[in-house]
Amino acid sequence: MTIQQSSPGDPDPGQDPPRRDEDLAALLERLLAQAQDRTQKDLAAEAGISYPTLNAWMNRTRGTSRIDPEKLRAMVEVFRHWGVRTTPREFFEAVGRPVPGPSGDEREARLLKLYRQLPEARQRALLKDAEAMLQVSRIG
Repeated sequence: MTIQQSSPGDPDPGQDPPRRDEDLAALLERLLAQAQDRTQKDLAAEAGISYPTLNAWMNRTRGTSRIDPEKLRAMVEVFRHWGVRTTPREFFEAVGRPVPGPSGDEREARLLKLYRQLPEARQRALLKDAEAMLQVSRIG
């Protein structure tokens, strides 16, 4: 699936819909109901997620706290492509996680360049620190 950039019809990220305190299953059920003639299988295929995994999230038989952020963003883009208004914030809140910052190519390239300049021991330390920061952000 190709993730598209925002277009004029997309919701403004600064104007997220009010929080509904939904878990991922409830959010997906509500959004699928708004997507005419679309199914879980359609969502799974277009978002690059296996249907059994998506179905397990919808049936609450599989945890959602460790879903790859890119899979959450892919589902947002699929719904937007279908004309359903949603935001990344809704998805991240539904799985109980803070919304990660944007991943800009320029910022990622700068980080990689700095990482490559570090001695190996410092690279390992940086990875440990980053993993610890991610773990703390999932808890808090």
